[in-house]
Amino acid sequence: MSQNKDKSAMEDEDVYDYYQNSYYNGTDSDYRNYSINYDDYYHICQKDNVRRFAKYFLPVFYAVTLIIGLAGNSLVVAVYTYYKKLKSKTDLYILNLAIADLLLLITLPFWTVYAIHGWILGVAMCKISSALFVMNFSAGMLFLACISVDRYLAVSKVTSSPAVGSKGKVVCVCVWAAAILLSVPDFVFTSVHGTEGRELCISVFPLHMARSAKATIQIFEILMGFAIPSLVMLYCYSAVAKAVCRAPSGKKRGALRVLLAVVGVFFLTQLPYNTVRFCRLLDLLHTLISECDSSKRMDIAIQVTETIALFHSCLNPILYAFMGASFKGYILRAVKEYSYHRRHRNTSIALECSFNSLSQSEHTSSFTI
Repeated sequence: MSQNKDKSAMEDEDVYDYYQNSYYNGTDSDYRNYSINYDDYYHICQKDNVRRFAKYFLPVFYAVTLIIGLAGNSLVVAVYTYYKKLKSKTDLYILNLAIADLLLLITLPFWTVYAIHGWILGVAMCKISSALFVMNFSAGMLFLACISVDRYLAVSKVTSSPAVGSKGKVVCVCVWAAAILLSVPDFVFTSVHGTEGRELCISVFPLHMARSAKATIQIFEILMGFAIPSLVMLYCYSAVAKAVCRAPSGKKRGALRVLLAVVGVFFLTQLPYNTVRFCRLLDLLHTLISECDSSKRMDIAIQVTETIALFHSCLNPILYAFMGASFKGYILRAVKEYSYHRRHRNTSIALECSFNSLSQSEHTSSFTI
């Protein structure tokens, strides 16, 4: 998903949205420039319809994403923790990807409440939720690139050691470090600001650095969250596809189907949002949007495309874990063990109830006689 959270809740007549390129409920971190005279421009662009759209659209989408994402990613973490050993760097990256997605998904209830009521959870939770969102989405995109690189190295036989090893752990540490660095601006500059009785969780830069800092951070987020992972994945999976095409025909069709699914889903979910983000960046630099209706359309486009990008966290377990035959085997094993233990527990409970019933029956008969 994108590196930035859907933030609901600018006021209906919000000068920030129109004159400072900071969009209602779905900005690229809502870094705002406070150089506008509010007395002159406060009643310029009414966005009550945008807020109503967010109030009904975001909670439903977040609820679906949360339920599906928690189920799939929790299952991946459970299988790797209790059943499947980390035999390769890809396994390690998939596990870290699932952890990043879980940490990303647990912020959704907070943004759901925000979309409906405004921010009511305090400054600390505002900073933590914002930083967690950016950090874990960044980490997820980078781990996707790592998986593609590892598959490329395995196919091209550049490395003879597919095991986890120290290199895989070092890569994970570097990915998390980069993700944390990308989240620092959100943690530092995000706070709660009130406007006409509604609390907003937004990031505000000092006046002297607002535009330049906002543009710089957005460029880094687009590069790290989409452009670089996309190029890496395209190159690596193209090489893997060529190798697959040289494989026996029996294995070729299934492997190509998986590759197409991985690449296709990534671009279908991420490209629309990052295209809108790039337009958003151009508008920030060159003030391209000068009409209220255009600003509203951009707001809604940001909301819709970003939630679609977020849904990718639900699809990662299916694409990178459940499609593997070995992983499906471990899932079946886990289900069988769970069913066995449940039957065994039910049997024990039934026997215990039978003995208690028999004992009570004997005691009752003796007393009656």
